[in-house]
Amino acid sequence: MLPGSVESRLRKLPQSLLDHIARTRTLARELARAHGADESAVNLAAACHDLARALSPADLVDEAERLSLTVHSVEKQAPVLLHGPIAAAWLEADGDVQDTRVLDAVRWHTTGRIGMDNVEKVVFVADKAEPEKVRFNPALAEVRDLADESLDKAILSFLDIQMADLQGKGQPVHPRAIELRNHLMNSNQ
Repeated sequence: MLPGSVESRLRKLPQSLLDHIARTRTLARELARAHGADESAVNLAAACHDLARALSPADLVDEAERLSLTVHSVEKQAPVLLHGPIAAAWLEADGDVQDTRVLDAVRWHTTGRIGMDNVEKVVFVADKAEPEKVRFNPALAEVRDLADESLDKAILSFLDIQMADLQGKGQPVHPRAIELRNHLMNSNQ
């Protein structure tokens, strides 16, 4: 059962986004069981992670400013990166979700961050490696396969794929993602 404010926000999302959220929740619960993460916190965070994803780029920037969120220059170039921090701010304002693990998982699911706990890691990986995203981008199958063994290895694999893709398109990489990748590379040696 989800909090009322979350259910209300979910009802406003397009069906394609609801389908993605459902697939992410399913994978997140599997990964939570496999890695000993709190399944209830993971399920709630996965349900909430894309609450602001349907906003247009201009609306994301406007909403971030309205919420007094710090907007990095990379986020100004790629406003989609703001949907996690905005959703977390909405959850905080609504007051139905107080678990900081859930709020942080929602807030950082786009870029990741150094110091992620297992709830954050599970939601990050589940969002990136849910079946439809793997079908659309077969390179993500490696992320999904690694997730069974190690969340850190799965995250590192995703960041490698994402950074190569963004650099190939001449797009910037969020510094937080670069920091996380470097941290994971150093800790996996």
